[in-house]
Amino acid sequence: MRVSDRKLSGHFPLFVSPDTNVLAELGARQGFSRSNRRKRQKFVMTHAQLVERAVHWLRRYRCGVVLSEQACVSGEMPDAIGWKRACHSVLVECKVTRSDFLADRAKPFRLKPDHGVGCERFYLVPAALVRSDEMPVGWGLLEYRNGKIEMVHPSAKNLRSATGFRCEMNLLLASLRRVEVRVEPQSITEFLKWKNRMAEYNRGTLPEGIASAEEERNVFLEPEAM
Repeated sequence: MRVSDRKLSGHFPLFVSPDTNVLAELGARQGFSRSNRRKRQKFVMTHAQLVERAVHWLRRYRCGVVLSEQACVSGEMPDAIGWKRACHSVLVECKVTRSDFLADRAKPFRLKPDHGVGCERFYLVPAALVRSDEMPVGWGLLEYRNGKIEMVHPSAKNLRSATGFRCEMNLLLASLRRVEVRVEPQSITEFLKWKNRMAEYNRGTLPEGIASAEEERNVFLEPEAM
């Protein structure tokens, strides 16, 4: 028999009988507590999600070209790497666990830093995973916290050697070859000239809203400041 109409904070009215009143109230409170705990569970960032954020960060860091998870002949496969003007490269390695971070330091191109890529080199990790004093010499530290990336420690800007530069060229050429395979039977040149073909089909002019190749901004074709 219904004898009460009691309200628990944050709940709809709970209807109970006298002999189950206390048990029902405790059960409701425990259920509410479990629900809150589930909502408060810490969001676990995956490696793929962290790499995606690294790519966005490199764009904001004014890198005009950004690649992720592309290999070069040395065996290094940067999680994300971008290039600014003057061929200045920025490497971001993403680690979601301490074990991954520690294992990365044993890779050949870490043991021989002059074989690595990146004028600037960063580790990107969830907040408080590693300390700044654990960084290899010259490396910077980025932390992902509260939905954004913060630079905890800057990187040196002259870490790349001549060997590292050749590895970067190899990475770029290997990536271009992958593009060429995907656009075959066209060549990359033909693929890049699609606007010229469109203009030909459109009686010499491009459709409204499409800029010509000459009008596209390309920071890598702009004169470098002396």
